[in-house]
Amino acid sequence: MKTIGNARVVADLVARLERVGPQSERRWGTLSAAEMLCHLADCSGSLLASGARPASPGAKGRPLLKWIALYSPIPWPKAKIRTRPEVDPHDRGSRPGAFERDRARAIEGVRALAGAPADAFPATHFMFGRMAADDWRRWGYLHTDHHLRQFGA
Repeated sequence: MKTIGNARVVADLVARLERVGPQSERRWGTLSAAEMLCHLADCSGSLLASGARPASPGAKGRPLLKWIALYSPIPWPKAKIRTRPEVDPHDRGSRPGAFERDRARAIEGVRALAGAPADAFPATHFMFGRMAADDWRRWGYLHTDHHLRQFGA
């Protein structure tokens, strides 16, 4: 099972992020490639309590939804799932600037999540409820992979 706790998985995600370009076309959703990079960077930053983005209140426990999303073989839906405003570049999230800088922030975020100690992660996810560090590491892989597939990377 892939997780950002595995250095080879992180290296693969970084290589895929490096293949995304300013002209990469989305296969679904509303984000441009630059907005997707900002979204990934913002999510990493808010998870690690950087203080740059306040966390949304924790959700009620949804263990079945969490298991399906994180551990079942069912791929994440391509339909738009409501993004938290603080990590949505169309709302309060970071707006794209210099593409290379935004990509570097996204890569730095993946690496920061991968290297974070267990106590650096929040206790809850806004949709899934209680989350352990291993759940967050699995989420980090799936979330990044989902958006990279969105752009064919």
